[in-house]
Amino acid sequence: MFPNNPSPSTIDLNKRSRVAPRNNVLRNTYWLLALSMIPTVFGAYLGVSLALPMLSGGWGFLIFMVVAFGFMFAIEKTKHSAVGVAVLLGFTFFMGLMLTPLLRHTLGYSNGGTLIMTAFGGTACVFAVMASIATTTKRDFSGMGSWLMAGVIVILLAAVANIFLQMSALSIVISMAAIGIFSAFILYDVQRIINGGETNYISATLAIYLDVYNIFTSLLHLLGIAGGDRD
Repeated sequence: MFPNNPSPSTIDLNKRSRVAPRNNVLRNTYWLLALSMIPTVFGAYLGVSLALPMLSGGWGFLIFMVVAFGFMFAIEKTKHSAVGVAVLLGFTFFMGLMLTPLLRHTLGYSNGGTLIMTAFGGTACVFAVMASIATTTKRDFSGMGSWLMAGVIVILLAAVANIFLQMSALSIVISMAAIGIFSAFILYDVQRIINGGETNYISATLAIYLDVYNIFTSLLHLLGIAGGDRD
């Protein structure tokens, strides 16, 4: 006769068998996220040092979105193989290149280097805090997904409108909203891994990379407005 209820040892083994793969996904995600920073920095350095021309305005935004979504589609198609890692790193190099206009503008300030390092440090702090909360809290953030996605759509629409309106106040609001929304996305994305909602570390890395990238660019934009020194 077998007991109707599993023994505590059986429950413990089952729990471990579920937790271990999730921990592996989270660990691999963090490693790949760290690796993805290398092509990002290299792309940014190349763009700034060579003063590569970048398209601006509505057409520039449209081309950027087409290329970016093309990369993301390719990453999702290849995420179950090593090719997915290569495509992801290619995407992060492209995103580094796309930082060129913002970095060149920031470096036009006498304290531009300090502003960039401050934005980098602030982004790292936001990521560390949000990832720690997602890892340790018992609160469920899964319900935030649809609301956060709606917020991203609103930000995109506002950003497109501001290409033509060129309102500095709206630009500040967009950057502040982006920092808040993508900080919350870190909570959501990290907890999805922990809860088993995301089992592919390449997809997980892509999601968290976009969170971090958008926080950095928005924070750097705000720092330039608030603390940029032209003297």
